[in-house]
Amino acid sequence: MSSMRLIADYGRVLIALAMVASVTAVDTARAEPKSTIAVDVKNLSEPVLCAEKDNVAVAFASDRVRKFRIEAAHPAYLPGLSRDSIAADWTNCDFSADPSFKSKVEVPTRRTLYEEPALWVVGWTFPTFWRPSTAKVRIGTQTFEGLHLIQVWMIRPMGGEEVLVLYPQDGYWRIRPKAPTGRDLTAFGSSVLIGPVEDAGRPIVALDTITFEPNAKQFKLIFQAGGSATVKMSDVNTAHHRLDVTFDQPVTGRPFAMVRSMYVTAFNNDAARVAVRPENGQGWQEHGILSFKSARAKSVWIGRTTPSRHNTSAPDTVLNNFEAAGP
Repeated sequence: MSSMRLIADYGRVLIALAMVASVTAVDTARAEPKSTIAVDVKNLSEPVLCAEKDNVAVAFASDRVRKFRIEAAHPAYLPGLSRDSIAADWTNCDFSADPSFKSKVEVPTRRTLYEEPALWVVGWTFPTFWRPSTAKVRIGTQTFEGLHLIQVWMIRPMGGEEVLVLYPQDGYWRIRPKAPTGRDLTAFGSSVLIGPVEDAGRPIVALDTITFEPNAKQFKLIFQAGGSATVKMSDVNTAHHRLDVTFDQPVTGRPFAMVRSMYVTAFNNDAARVAVRPENGQGWQEHGILSFKSARAKSVWIGRTTPSRHNTSAPDTVLNNFEAAGP
């Protein structure tokens, strides 16, 4: 068989694998409940030169939503990815004006909050953080204060894999699927805010208490603004990581969720494209992440179709299954 034939066949295999990988991220609307509703989606993103600043901000608002789903899925190009890059890029970055609050530790301090053979939770406290440490974390009978980062790890062959991180003091979540069999761990990318979003110099969700229930693999959140939510790790595998969110009451007067990410150029970003499925549309509408304005949509995908030099393997993000019905 000629080398050109082998290259062509290999290319067709990669395209087929990419199409399979993208089904989970973009076509999740097939499985959505009949009771789903459309929500207002507004892009608050702005251009920047610093690759470590979250300049992408896509807000989700509705006075009716009680439930919705967040999904992280590997990018469509992952099967053909030969080189990954997870190194930070501090070019054109200046955070000297950011607020800084001292903690009770002089060096980053790690502690195990919960551990079993297949699941463990780790907490970190840093010497400083940009927000005061007011949120408390509870697991079982233990209460932890002053934590800046929570990591959830799950077992994988020959070790463990970090699948979720949560910053208790500003409400940022990052999730990723398990790495495909035979691949190194993939990168984290975009973040999601869950709950009443407010502006505190940058968008945050102010949390009062976070309770993690290991047996159910779910978090119970109490918001400083009032109300509560349950965030369940409903499905974590090598294709996707799904969080199912249930509010005790709708979040009114402000966004109930926001996707935060980074875009400098088409080759240096964590999210470059957005696709929305409009309320009454027959197909998806696609936009560049900075050119998108707003939509009333039942499903939104935010991610990449071509590799970036920044967090190249980071997952795409989908928000959908918006429901007004209660538990």
